[in-house]
Amino acid sequence: MSKMPSASDLASLRVPTDVRLSPDGRQACFVVKESAPDQTGYRTALWLVPTDGSEAPRRLTLGANHDAAPRWSPDGKWLAFLSDRGAVLRKGGAPRDAEDMKRGAAPATGLKDPVGRDLPQGTVQVWLLPLAGGEAQPLTDLPQDVGSLAWSPDSSRLCIVSGATSRKPAEVKADAGDPPRRDVRLIDELGYQLNGAGFIYENPPKLWIVDVDGGAARRLTSGRSADEQPAWSPDGERIAYVSNRGSNPDLAWRADLTVIDAEGGKPVRVSAGSERVFTHPAWSPDGKRIATVGHRLESGNPTREDVHVFRPRADQSGKNLTADADLFVDAAMNSDLYSPAGTGPLWAPDGESILFNAPVDGSFELWRTRLADGRVERLTKGQHMLVSPRIAGTGSDLRVVAVRGTATTPPDLVSFKVAGLKKTAAKPVKPKAMRTLSDLMGEVWKGIKLVEPQERWHKVDGRKIQSWFYEAPIRRGQPAPLVAEIHGGPATLYGFSLMWEWQLLVAAGVSVYACNPRGSTGYGQDFAVGNFRDWGEGPQADIEAGIDAIVAEGKADPDRLGVTGGSYGGYLTAWMISHADRYKAAVACRGVYDMTAEMLSGDLGGPLFGHYELDAQPWTDPELYRRLSPLTYATEIRTPLLIQHAEQDLRCPITQAEQLFSVLRSLRRPVRLMRTPGESHELTRSGTPFRRIENLERIRDWFAHYLVDGARTLPRT
Repeated sequence: MSKMPSASDLASLRVPTDVRLSPDGRQACFVVKESAPDQTGYRTALWLVPTDGSEAPRRLTLGANHDAAPRWSPDGKWLAFLSDRGAVLRKGGAPRDAEDMKRGAAPATGLKDPVGRDLPQGTVQVWLLPLAGGEAQPLTDLPQDVGSLAWSPDSSRLCIVSGATSRKPAEVKADAGDPPRRDVRLIDELGYQLNGAGFIYENPPKLWIVDVDGGAARRLTSGRSADEQPAWSPDGERIAYVSNRGSNPDLAWRADLTVIDAEGGKPVRVSAGSERVFTHPAWSPDGKRIATVGHRLESGNPTREDVHVFRPRADQSGKNLTADADLFVDAAMNSDLYSPAGTGPLWAPDGESILFNAPVDGSFELWRTRLADGRVERLTKGQHMLVSPRIAGTGSDLRVVAVRGTATTPPDLVSFKVAGLKKTAAKPVKPKAMRTLSDLMGEVWKGIKLVEPQERWHKVDGRKIQSWFYEAPIRRGQPAPLVAEIHGGPATLYGFSLMWEWQLLVAAGVSVYACNPRGSTGYGQDFAVGNFRDWGEGPQADIEAGIDAIVAEGKADPDRLGVTGGSYGGYLTAWMISHADRYKAAVACRGVYDMTAEMLSGDLGGPLFGHYELDAQPWTDPELYRRLSPLTYATEIRTPLLIQHAEQDLRCPITQAEQLFSVLRSLRRPVRLMRTPGESHELTRSGTPFRRIENLERIRDWFAHYLVDGARTLPRT
């Protein structure tokens, strides 16, 4: 028997992340993220599954707190991973017995936060699990957390990333009667804070080398730059990584491909140019090239990311293999259930081609480019979000394991094969040829009725706009009310991915319309820069043309329209209700309303984002910033507006919401400010479960109050 989706269903969500294949390709280790029983945080555990689907996945670690980032040793003897389990042991916790694991019970650790978010630095360390049998053992004990790790080719060492400057914490002695320690922050450069992390300027991440036998550790890099994403050369002599070692690094968007000898020495900047962003380095099997994903900011902030290949020498211009494909490699597709990170380039074992992820027409797919001629071919095809791919194989075919979800199914692991390079006419693999390896939500969400979207296209100013319509049932012979959803970025996209908020709105009797207006990624570079210096009028026209078409077809009630969005979507929500009186309710989430304040505060504060997005600074073109700010037109807003904002948002600081609320309340307009404590800009995607649930309920109830019930006053608090 079917049931309607509810916000509380989020408490049972389990999603797969960070997939890694064993050296022989026969097994996949992946991380499963789930809500803690009390809904105040998350637990992550390592799971294991055969890639041929011969067995169901099984839990490999307890996941009492935070086990993540699994990495197989090349010899197949060890599984290294990051964990804060040492804190559990220090707090007197104990491993769960088999019955507790079956029930999913959590151990009594005495810790405030199940993911270790409030634990002291140095809690997250590297652990080693012997695959021949035995318990996991700690390898590192640094005074700062470890952020990532990579195995040397001979399995004898690990390169790890940590902000630690020494192996032992500095001793601080205080005698009785001494005054409190000074805690003033003295800051000389921008980029000193980051949304979700807080202050980051004091301990920038560095590379460390750790011996597997004995755990001896030495710091490999130094200086004030952040050094991240290490990758060993096949001969084990060099390490490629990402860094910004130029002068005044806070005044330029730079991420350089850098190489250093594994024994130490002077780092070598490989990527040349005045402006460049290159990430996810990956060595070719023969060690002669390094593939990365990146660009040189040719079109500012929404510049398309391509697959580039460099020789591992100083100041290389590199070769752009996907320049002619006009694809956005590792673009960010929206889902409020999971946020997969970019995978970067994946070398085929023969070194003749590189696989990568990119969206097309709202689907996220796997692609391949050939090293010899840069020819790009599509390897998968379906209305889905296929992400986090990993590959293995030595023959003509490659085994691929990836995470796959659709607009009505949560993400799970799938496995399939793609033809080798010699089969030039191979057809893209479709979902029916993919073997599902996991079913993480099958029983828990069994019977929940979800609505399939109707894909739509329309044209505005010669541009083709893709959209999706989730239709609520007609009641009393009248078409349902409609809410337009707007994504953030603005350089991101919607697609065939599950959005729980949309399903809740439909269950409440409200249809949902979502589109990718100009400025979205996934439709080529020209489309992505279509909103240059035009965040409001053009994108509004794209969205409202789609609304008008649905209304003209009799599928939406023109007198019961709403609009909502987050981040840039919050900006455009406020813009639209200040430039049109057709909307009867709106919810602006974590938005931007004062463009000058946005470009000068939070983790974007400085001269960069405004320059690359608008080609102007608040002090060079104040009139442009005033004209583009929804706050300028706030006096025109009469639509009932819920302003949602997280109090620890550093991407769009909460002062943005405070300003808009102050104006509207002063004018006695129907407005409510919803402040969410303890959360960052990522509330809807990775915020604390109980707060995510309430956020969904508040948005659903706001629109149901005005659009379904026809109320005219603010709902009760």
